[in-house]
Amino acid sequence: MTEPTVRPPHILVVDDDLATRSLTLAILSRTTNQRISSAVLRSADSLGAARAVLAGEPIDVVLLDVHLPDGIGLDLATELRSRSSTAAIVALTASVLPVDQQAALDAGCDAFLAKPYAAAELLEIVDRFIARRPAG
Repeated sequence: MTEPTVRPPHILVVDDDLATRSLTLAILSRTTNQRISSAVLRSADSLGAARAVLAGEPIDVVLLDVHLPDGIGLDLATELRSRSSTAAIVALTASVLPVDQQAALDAGCDAFLAKPYAAAELLEIVDRFIARRPAG
């Protein structure tokens, strides 16, 4: 009997800043953490591009910038939750006031990570959510 094939985790990085997006993707792809390094990485520079990725494939973790050129990232979090998406959503933003953190949680984000963040912080959060994803 053969083992069922386990789909690798899919991670979507949504950030309009090319340097930040590239750095986040580099951290995720170069980690020694096997769960994360085996992930399929996607990226988007706007809400529209993120919606297109989300419509085309299952995403397990969304790393979501709050301020995007075509809207507020938290609107996407609200949309995903209204569709009962099981994707973990992590708000990434330089807005670090408690009111901003609460807005992210109220919109349906599972975690909040303030920019600039340490690579170890990002990897710990992503690993936690990948480990919790349903098998298969």
